[in-house]
Amino acid sequence: MNSLYDEVLSAIHSVWHRRWIALAVAWAICLLGWLVVAMVPNTYQSRARIFIQLDDALAEQVGIGVADRKRDIERIRQTLTSAVNLEKVVRSTKLGDAIETPRQMETAVLDLAKKVKVESQQDNLFEITADANYGTLSDAENARLAQDIAQKMIDIFREENISGNRGEMTETLAFVNAQLKQREKELESAEQRRQAFEAQHPDMVQGGAAGLQRLEAARTQLRGLDADLAAAQSAAAAISGQLAGTPQTLPGAAPQGGARAALGQATADLNAMHARGLTDSHPDVIALKNQIAGLKAQAQADGGVAGVPNPAWSSLQSIRADREATVQAIQARRAAIQSDIASYTANQVGNPELVAEAQRIGRDYDVLRSQYAKLLQDREELRLRGEIKTEREAVKFEVVDPPTSPRSPVAPNRPILLIAVLVLGLGGGGAAAFAIGQLRSTFSTTAKLQSATGLPVLGAISRTMSDGAKALAARRLKYFFAGTASLGVLFVVLLAVEFIQRGMVA
Repeated sequence: MNSLYDEVLSAIHSVWHRRWIALAVAWAICLLGWLVVAMVPNTYQSRARIFIQLDDALAEQVGIGVADRKRDIERIRQTLTSAVNLEKVVRSTKLGDAIETPRQMETAVLDLAKKVKVESQQDNLFEITADANYGTLSDAENARLAQDIAQKMIDIFREENISGNRGEMTETLAFVNAQLKQREKELESAEQRRQAFEAQHPDMVQGGAAGLQRLEAARTQLRGLDADLAAAQSAAAAISGQLAGTPQTLPGAAPQGGARAALGQATADLNAMHARGLTDSHPDVIALKNQIAGLKAQAQADGGVAGVPNPAWSSLQSIRADREATVQAIQARRAAIQSDIASYTANQVGNPELVAEAQRIGRDYDVLRSQYAKLLQDREELRLRGEIKTEREAVKFEVVDPPTSPRSPVAPNRPILLIAVLVLGLGGGGAAAFAIGQLRSTFSTTAKLQSATGLPVLGAISRTMSDGAKALAARRLKYFFAGTASLGVLFVVLLAVEFIQRGMVA
């Protein structure tokens, strides 16, 4: 502990012994430091806050959701500090007064980009910060410039939000209209090709789909006729079996008329059908002819058989003829449908290139028509969205806090810097004096001498001074204190000047 105490006393003695060196170094450091601090321009900052309104029921009805509008706002926030917008700020403020060349403009824009910030405090609250610390301007001019920059950024935000949306929507609609005209021409050309092809090949209407539909309908009808034919043949077989077990005549006197009268009536009916224009292929004519053939056979049989004709047999005979005629009619229709199916199939198989061409033309037409309809719908939606964005201003904002007029600089903190320079100067002076003392081979105490030589020190001789030397030392001490006090006075003056300048800006 005593050793540490001796070292401290030795250091203090060494510095005090060279106090003029310490004072000179302190003055040099303080003067240089305060000059540097004085050359640093004050930075004045202006702040403004804007509130963005995102709620709009009509906008949500047409598909402009809150997320879409948030993306629009974020895009505007990011592009607000773009080089183009910052160039507008430079030209419309005092910064553009000295700009003469493009290179100077580029330098001014890059410098301004470091001093302007747009930050999001909440979902729909933004803060714009603008700094101004140009050495060529006074403090009052820098303060005014910071406020002008912040106000210009708000104006650009308003312009980007309103006219920017309108211009972007106009360009989008112009592009969609151009695409619609092009698709319309292509659709008309495709429709003309399709109509010409279908006029030349009727079976290939709708890309061959009409022929395929008719073929499928014929096959379905053929399956239905097969079922009807099977049912008709079964019914005819059943009535034939029943007729085979029924006698033609019943015992008794033969009445007048009988089969011959029925034959005459049937012949008259056949003539009447021919008179109405029915052909021999008509099902009713075929059935009546079969009935006449049966009645002829019955009339011939009645000539050699005694007894009364059996009415049940005659009725069954008529039913069988009718059912046989139905079977024949179904078979005729079935043959005609089979012929149509064979013809359709031959067209499909025999002309694969024609079928492929028809399908390609139909496919191209359908694709162009769907694209045209989709573009038309998109254009109407875009037009409605644009009208809502421009007329109703789907994104509205208001200035919550207008740009502030700075009263004091935000940087640098000049009083703190002045104090720091003073402390650094005093510390540097003391350190310089101590370092010089360490370089010289002198000893301030007997303990250090004994420690350095390893020899015992018997005593120390006190310094004696004459009256003249004492007076000279007292004057030098006064001069030293005066120099130290002058350094303090200069520090106080600099602080006073700083606060006076701040008051002049306010």
